[in-house]
Amino acid sequence: MRTRLHRLRTRRPGAKRLGLLVVLALLAGGCTSAPPGITPVQNFDLESYLGTWYEIARLDHSFERGLSDVRADYARLPDGAISVRNSGHGAEGWEVAEGRALPVGDPAVGHLKVSFFGPFYGAYVIFALAQDAGWALVSGPNRDFLWLLARSPDLSPGERREALALAEAAGFEVAALIFPSHDRSRERAP
Repeated sequence: MRTRLHRLRTRRPGAKRLGLLVVLALLAGGCTSAPPGITPVQNFDLESYLGTWYEIARLDHSFERGLSDVRADYARLPDGAISVRNSGHGAEGWEVAEGRALPVGDPAVGHLKVSFFGPFYGAYVIFALAQDAGWALVSGPNRDFLWLLARSPDLSPGERREALALAEAAGFEVAALIFPSHDRSRERAP
């Protein structure tokens, strides 16, 4: 199985593609702050956040377009960073992207920076977390990025309503959310 990330790294880019990659990397490098008005969760326990999260909903963006059965696996690395393994099923089969995350400032605040491209990081802001840590709302550096994640591929209707109400109150366009299927979620991506 070849991932989009793997194909990107192994294909020799032309001048235009290389220029675009450099511009995107530079833009991503400066985007680790939370969106205005979004406050990361406090008293955050990073160790209990580790493990598997299933994508219940997301705003559309090119790097996940067409993927279903999306999940993220987080684990502690020996150097203290967090390994990030995102997988999803697309038209060509399973796609996997691997990266690393680090806390932005105080590790007791739900604000991480995540990189899939070397030294270039993007924001990962956990701004809502269920009391039992069964679901989380995560934004990127602006309100164009939103994920509703859960510890299982399904959320109860009440939990979904609660999470979406919080996202809407925070200024996200919840009517534009995509709810990927999880028909293969119990399978393990390669």
